[in-house]
Amino acid sequence: MSICPKNKSSRSHRDKRRANWKMNEMNLVKCSKCGALMMPHRVCKACGSYNKREIISTED
Repeated sequence: MSICPKNKSSRSHRDKRRANWKMNEMNLVKCSKCGALMMPHRVCKACGSYNKREIISTED
């Protein structure tokens, strides 16, 4: 069983708390090697490099 709250939370109080539960836009940065947009701290999908080093070999 779960713990019951001491007092009932009103709908407005509950909805004010849930108002900040939203999705943020993705943070994209330019790849240092090819300049494509990518998520930070991940391998670039366009060129396969991370931190200016080739991690995944891409066939052209």
